[in-house]
Amino acid sequence: MGGASAAGAPEALRRRLGLPDAVLIGLGAMLGAGIFAAPAPAARAAGSALPIALALAAVVAYCNATSSARLAARYPESGGTYVYGRERLGPFWGYLAGWGFVAGKTASCAAMALTAGLYVWPAHPHAVAVAAVVALTAVNYAGVRKSALLTRAIVVLVVAVLAAVVIAVAVSGEARAGRLDPGPDATAGGVLRAAGLLFFAFAGYARIATLGEEVRDPARTIPRAVPLALGIALAVYAAVTVAVLAVLGGVGLGAADAPLAEAVRAADASGLVPVVRAGAAVAALGALLALILGVSRTTLAMARDRHLPHALAAVHPRFGVPHRAEIVVGAAVGLLAATADVRAAIGFSSFGVLVYYAIANAAAWTLTADEGRPRRAVPAFGLAGCLVLMFALPVPSVLSGAAVLACGAVVYAVRRPGRRRDGAPGQGM
Repeated sequence: MGGASAAGAPEALRRRLGLPDAVLIGLGAMLGAGIFAAPAPAARAAGSALPIALALAAVVAYCNATSSARLAARYPESGGTYVYGRERLGPFWGYLAGWGFVAGKTASCAAMALTAGLYVWPAHPHAVAVAAVVALTAVNYAGVRKSALLTRAIVVLVVAVLAAVVIAVAVSGEARAGRLDPGPDATAGGVLRAAGLLFFAFAGYARIATLGEEVRDPARTIPRAVPLALGIALAVYAAVTVAVLAVLGGVGLGAADAPLAEAVRAADASGLVPVVRAGAAVAALGALLALILGVSRTTLAMARDRHLPHALAAVHPRFGVPHRAEIVVGAAVGLLAATADVRAAIGFSSFGVLVYYAIANAAAWTLTADEGRPRRAVPAFGLAGCLVLMFALPVPSVLSGAAVLACGAVVYAVRRPGRRRDGAPGQGM
């Protein structure tokens, strides 16, 4: 099946998602992607100054969300910053954003699948991870509406588990306000590194923008859904972070392999540990569902422009989804889930996400007032924040991320499409 209609235009996806579905898809990625995994490594970097790192990550995420929402309303197509960079900055910058997103988020998908495996069957996490990837790829293949309904159920369950953790700590008498005071273990570099890791947890709102072609009334829905999802996630993150830090302290939280389970155990609520472990597995699967959805849509957009094989631009006539892109993405994630290391995947993904949003902020800077440009300070601070947090990440993450981006640039130079989307001869970068 071809990727274009008889008239030569790319096939359109169906607009099925309203505001609640768009918000929940973003929450499904944000809550599952970080709340059960990010606090421990972030605490190892920032110590008792973890709340400061969370606040910094939230400010950068707000700027990115605002820039992304304004751009998504202007360009309601699948692809997110790949489209914004292409339209506002030029083909190369759009391509680089798409390359970073697909590579980084493919690694993130593998990390989420492995997280589920570690909680469900610690002795065989890779087997569970691969099975999860196969199952959720099938759900996405059957149609985005089914994915949105499943995401709604997952978000409700995860929020309930997180609320139980916060309440258990609050009523235990083991929490100490003094553990929230920044101590000598806090350094500026550590806070920035922790903010970069915590930003990875906020990045789920990108799923809303990458679904722009499937959202009803995108000019109105997307600018409302992105900040709403981010605000809810921030409230949840703040409550959980303060609770676990108050009961474990910076050192204890940094040393915990399963920080939320350790927190309820320290709060004399060991009966909640199995519930927390189950909630962590469900949250990781919810994030994986949304991540596969977003990566496949960016793959679709890049395939339409022939930056990736054009066969991946096909849309299923019955289900209305980019079925070939979904199968390829699922296969790549499954391969990584069978072989990858969780920590390396998360670090690499963080670098790619920050590159992606740096380009989004640069694109938002070029908007005019008539195009809904945010205040200039928003994309300026967002761009600067992304660059600072990017290079504050651990050195292996920076080096591997930079190497993959360089490979992408070489591929672009070698395979630069000979024709633009409208069929005219291609231009230089």
